[in-house]
Amino acid sequence: MENLLDQEFRANSFLKQRSLFDWTWALLIMAGAVFAFSQYRHLMDGFEIAILFGTGMLTVWLGWSWPSLRTVTLAIAGLSLFAISRYGADLSAADSNFFLKYLLSSQSAIMWMSALYVMATVAYFGHLFSGNAFTGKVAASLTWSATALGMTGLMVRWRESYLMGVDIGHIPVSNLYEVFILFSLITALLYLYYEQRYRTRSLGGFVLLVISAAVGFLLWYTFDKQAHEIQPLVPALNSYWMKIHVPANFIGYGSFSLAAMIGVVFILKSWAETRNPDGLAAARLPALSLLEDVMYKAIALGFAFFTLATILGALWAAEAWGGYWSWDPKETWALIVWLNYAAWLHMRLTKGWNGKPMAWWAIIGFFVTLFAFLGVNMFLSGLHSYGEL
Repeated sequence: MENLLDQEFRANSFLKQRSLFDWTWALLIMAGAVFAFSQYRHLMDGFEIAILFGTGMLTVWLGWSWPSLRTVTLAIAGLSLFAISRYGADLSAADSNFFLKYLLSSQSAIMWMSALYVMATVAYFGHLFSGNAFTGKVAASLTWSATALGMTGLMVRWRESYLMGVDIGHIPVSNLYEVFILFSLITALLYLYYEQRYRTRSLGGFVLLVISAAVGFLLWYTFDKQAHEIQPLVPALNSYWMKIHVPANFIGYGSFSLAAMIGVVFILKSWAETRNPDGLAAARLPALSLLEDVMYKAIALGFAFFTLATILGALWAAEAWGGYWSWDPKETWALIVWLNYAAWLHMRLTKGWNGKPMAWWAIIGFFVTLFAFLGVNMFLSGLHSYGEL
């Protein structure tokens, strides 16, 4: 009883701490959800309506907890609505309207995202080597801008798919091209959160290396395979499950990637403190205790969402294929990833493992995750055959 009263007191205190701007934010987000419902309810079933309003409430809470997210969300909403308004009833405006052609069509926005992430990577390393605070601010601003434009590109692509036909329209998380964009955005947002929380920008270059690698793949995939072209959904993907399973999965992938790069920094810092304690790496990189804390929290977050995604995937499989588990290569490797990070967390929490072994484990885990994410699509076949190269 005492615990329940304490929880109720904390919940009431949290609500009382909200400012007028906080409540305005909440009203704006939920008004947007109501507007979307009023415009598109004829295309939505009950589950999709629940997803819409659930996402709205989650966005309110995230904005309250992380004020910077409110700014970028409002920028994304403004840019997306402006771009959508330029289209009219068809896609022809993408080649004639200045703003769409050079900035805000889905492909233009995603190209800007790609360029800005690469520039941010260089700027973060410039900040690390120079120690210049202004360079660090530029790097962070570039990352925020890239994230805003990338998310705008996905929102506009969503609308573009419906302009091609109601039967073609779908949320843009259905193929490798779209999920590589989603991966880049989620990984960047996770990094930006920890950057602000721990007040250090010296990790940015390492984390942005993963995003720049994803961008490199994305550009190759675009120009060599013409993967940016919107295609109708495979029938099995035409489900509300895709709207929750795929984002949950990629929060896991993004978190594991972040943890791996923190592991790399941990190894470098440990080496520098032993071999060259007066050198740049020892002086500029964060303390080992901070790195270990971020690595643990990233893996814990990723494991929670990856577990959720696996459960959602099993439910989706039961609906689409008649069984919860079929030992498809993608499912098998998802289980391997899950067991890997379950073991990592178990050894840390129950056995007290820490330091270099856990950092190396996080790095190796990244390659296991990479194979589950991409390698299965390249080398193995099965029911999950929607993202082949």
